[in-house]
Formats: sequence, C-alpha cells, structure tokens
Amino acid sequence: MAVFLSTHQLAFIFGLLGNILSFLVILAPLPTFYTIYRKKSSEGYQSIPYVVAISSATLYLYYGLLKSAFFIISINSIGCAIEIAYLIFYLIYAPPKEKKFTVKLILLLNVGAIGLVLFITKYVIKGPKKLTAVGWTCLAYNVARFAAPLSIVRRVIKTKSVEFMPFSLSFFLTLSAITWFLYGLFIKDLFIATPNVLGFAFGIAQMILYFIFKGKKGNETNTKQQGQQCKEDQLSRIK
Repeated sequence: MAVFLSTHQLAFIFGLLGNILSFLVILAPLPTFYTIYRKKSSEGYQSIPYVVAISSATLYLYYGLLKSAFFIISINSIGCAIEIAYLIFYLIYAPPKEKKFTVKLILLLNVGAIGLVLFITKYVIKGPKKLTAVGWTCLAYNVARFAAPLSIVRRVIKTKSVEFMPFSLSFFLTLSAITWFLYGLFIKDLFIATPNVLGFAFGIAQMILYFIFKGKKGNETNTKQQGQQCKEDQLSRIK
C-alpha cells in the first residue's frame, strides 16, 4: 500500500534534515580554530566568513521570528551562537590590525546594516509588508554572498588544482542546499527556496570541477592556511 505524505509532513522532514545538515556544516571550521589555539595566533586567517555568517543568520532569524517558522528559527539561533563563539575566539588570538578590521566590519554589518533593517521594518514598514521586506533583504544578501564560492571556482580553473576544494564539503553543501530548497518549496516560501537554487548550482559546478581537475598537480603552490581559507569561504554560503 503506497504511503503519500502531505505537504506539511514533507516540509517537516526536509526542515529537520536541513537543520541537521546545516549544523554539521557549521561545525566544519573547528579544525581551523584548533590550529589557531595551538599557534596562539589567528594570523593568516580571515574573519570575514564569520562576520558575514552572523549577519546572514541574524537576518534569517529575524525573518523566521516574523514568520513563526520553527526550523528557520532553530538553525539560525544555533548558527548565530556558534559563529559568535568562533568570532570571539578569533579576536582573542588576532593581531591588532586584524582586530581593528574585524571590529569595523562587525560595526558595519552586524550593527549598522542589521540595525538599519530593524529600524526600517519597525518604524517605516508596517503590517504584512514587513515580512516581505525582510524576506527580500535576506534573499538579496544571500545572493551577494555567492561571490565567495564563485571566487573559489575561478581559483580552481586558474590553478587547475582542487587541493583546497574538498569534494566532501562541496557535496554536503550541495545536499544542504537541495534540502533547504525543498523545504522552501513545500512551505511555498520564495525567500528560502530561491537562494538555495544558486547554492545547488554552485555545488554541482564545484563537484564537476573536482572530477575534471582531480589528481592534477596544478600550477600554483598554496599554503595550508590559504587552503583552509578557501574552505571557510565555501562555508560562508551556509543557509
């Protein structure tokens, strides 16, 4: 006897899977911070992926609260907490110049930009239009974030090396994008589904490039820190 799941049940399943996959991907930078802890220095690493991740998670958390969407609230609450912990850890061991840059970036994105969105949606935009305005803001911001994986694709094509673009990470990011797309599709939410179409496309492109250039030595010598930064740039596109 065939079992047919309702749209609500499918949304629940993919929302739960999306939370699990995104949580695992959020934990991916832990080796980076273990390295920073051992060296007692974050020199050579960038704070940009973590600042961007916090601002994105904050926007989607706000969107989830307005929409009363449990799965959006849960994963972005966890994401905010973990990314803030990463950033604090980074700042503890960052050189003075990087600390100043990071603080300025936090003030620009996490205080200025987020504060502006909160102000406009509280005092300027009222009623149902508020949710739509925040949704479009989330969508636009997340589309802009795809500059990071695009730069990685360019780097792989230029160097003809996938040494620092691990297949497993590209695979799980793609799987996460598919899961969140389906969740957005089943709850009929354009602002969740649309960015993950791009996530899926970039993920497929990265996996294709991996198989094209796998085993090739490439024409550029990279440091481990540069390689880890490439991985972190990939992680900046997490839902």
